[in-house]
Amino acid sequence: MQPPGQDKQPNNQTPDPRFKIPRWVWPVIWIVLIIWAFTRVQDMVSTATGEQPVNIPYSLFHQQVENKNVKDVVIQGSQARGTFVTGLDTLPDNTKLGTRDKVDANGQTLDEDGQLTRVSGKPAAQVPITYSTFVTQLLPIEDPTLATLLVQNGVKVTSQSNDSSPLLYILIQFAPFILILGFFLWSARRAQGQMGNVFGFGRTQAREYTVERPQVTFGDVAGQDAAKAELVEIVDFLKEPDKYIALGARIPRGVLLVGPPGTGKTLMARAVAGEASVAFFSISASEFVEMFVGVGASRVRDLFKRAKDAAPSIVFVDEIDAVGRQRGTGMGGGNDEREQTLNQMLSEMDGFDQTESVIVMAATNRPDVLDPALLRPGRFDRQVTVGLPDRTGRENILKIHTKGKPLDSDVNLSDMAKATIGFSGADLSNLANEAALTAARRNVKRISQRDFLNAFDRIVLGTESPPLSNEQERRVVAYHEGGHAIVGALTPHANPVFKVTIVPRGQALGVTASLPDDDRRNYSKEFLIAQIYMLLGGRAAEEVAIGEITTGASNDLRRVTDIAHRMVAEFGMSENIGPLNFGDNERQPFLGYSLAQGRNYSEATSGRIDAEVRHIVDEAYAHTLELIRNNKDKLDILAKELLENEIVEGKRVYEIAGTLPAPEVEDPTLPPTPQQGIIAGPA
Repeated sequence: MQPPGQDKQPNNQTPDPRFKIPRWVWPVIWIVLIIWAFTRVQDMVSTATGEQPVNIPYSLFHQQVENKNVKDVVIQGSQARGTFVTGLDTLPDNTKLGTRDKVDANGQTLDEDGQLTRVSGKPAAQVPITYSTFVTQLLPIEDPTLATLLVQNGVKVTSQSNDSSPLLYILIQFAPFILILGFFLWSARRAQGQMGNVFGFGRTQAREYTVERPQVTFGDVAGQDAAKAELVEIVDFLKEPDKYIALGARIPRGVLLVGPPGTGKTLMARAVAGEASVAFFSISASEFVEMFVGVGASRVRDLFKRAKDAAPSIVFVDEIDAVGRQRGTGMGGGNDEREQTLNQMLSEMDGFDQTESVIVMAATNRPDVLDPALLRPGRFDRQVTVGLPDRTGRENILKIHTKGKPLDSDVNLSDMAKATIGFSGADLSNLANEAALTAARRNVKRISQRDFLNAFDRIVLGTESPPLSNEQERRVVAYHEGGHAIVGALTPHANPVFKVTIVPRGQALGVTASLPDDDRRNYSKEFLIAQIYMLLGGRAAEEVAIGEITTGASNDLRRVTDIAHRMVAEFGMSENIGPLNFGDNERQPFLGYSLAQGRNYSEATSGRIDAEVRHIVDEAYAHTLELIRNNKDKLDILAKELLENEIVEGKRVYEIAGTLPAPEVEDPTLPPTPQQGIIAGPA
């Protein structure tokens, strides 16, 4: 049945000119050719030697020689073959050597009464077969009387060596030609696989998914309700283009999907094609670019030609920033091949007829580097943001990825969705798969909540390593992590502390985990300052409790500096600098661009920014040191428990700190969030 809104049958679509024979076909072809060659050789040998000889025992051969019924004999190794003077059809004990159907002069089969079997309906009569040639095996012990007997009875004797077999002779004659032909065929296939067919070098490498294949629909995509609502109109147009054309509406030429990696941009594009039941051409932008100038442009032309022939259709270009980067940027100029490919893509998107039902969809996580000509209306008319899912979206994504997996009754996907703040769809898919692998390692039949928690720790915190054996190092790590936890428990606006551990995970010797209240998109100045306090807690605890500082706080200091710099230069949270933005996030990230264009602020302003960043960090560290000194007894208690138990839950941290635990950390079954919640210890 023809899909709705499709003007052409799928069978009318232009076939892929780059059809490749599967690799398994070639061995089958070679086997068939070898069998055919051997059959032909046997036919040649049979034709050359006449009828098939009868195999007789040596005693009968000896008797026939004595009866002078052997005309000639050829002795080859342990075998003798020859010709009878009078054909033989019966052995001395009256046993027939063979029989065949009785036929008349016209070759029609006769029965015992001499009538035609097709008339009488009786079985055919059997007549003995007379053999004029024979073959026999000589005795393993040489018979000295055989040669004399053959000469006395007038038998013509010929001797041949074993290597003069006609079959072996033919194989020896043709084997070199077969090997040479096979070598050239193998070389041609290898060259085609590495460089592509000479005549198909400029053809597109796009993979076509036609309507006959299993489709992905919007039901397979969760957590992206806003993006799906934007794309419903595209689906409706592909199904009923005449409705829009009749009203004079201009069909969208292109849709750009923008979002972080793993959020489902490719899946969303395939869902649009599945909902509309149209042909779907998928290609990565990097496949356009070759070392030869002009090949990419040729492939673009071929791709759009195939899409127009298969209309209505969707062309999906993944990672379009590989060819769509801004032209003429950087100190070294542009890439001729990439820019020609981009120019061809721009002209092809402009060349769509108003009535052509071809839509170009592209995906990127770097929209800031794309050429402005690519983003203008008429090419990519719409930009659809495919962002990280919210709590409800994460729960729905987990339901999709756990469908078909045997879950235990204690699995709570709602709690896991709450804990996985900042996870993309790919991260959640990996979480569900890792939980299944964890359950398989335990040799259980169902996946439990414990497997999800272990999978979460493995993904976010890293693989658990053996405990620290050096007591001094364990003491430093315990006070370092205890400093993070105590400062977090005593600081308002900080994320609630969930768990503290000195068990090494990944590259960290210890971890302090905190759990946000909910998804956050805006961060207050108080929250960012609290994050700085908590990050500096480990360094301050080392200085106060140990009396010396270590390299364990290197990652903490890097994050502190980054937060403080962004507060000053991007967020306008400094009284001395004011509400100005000196960030570089909106600038083009090309080599030499900053050197060529220059900064948009002076060296004096740069010095003021650096001074303000240092002021914020110094003031925060002084506050953190004072907080640790005033609560040294609480830090000692927490460090002692860490040395004894290696893991302290968040509820116990708040009991030691003397503050009420936040409701979010009362449930120990929830894992920490990876978004700003993990503070790695000394590395």
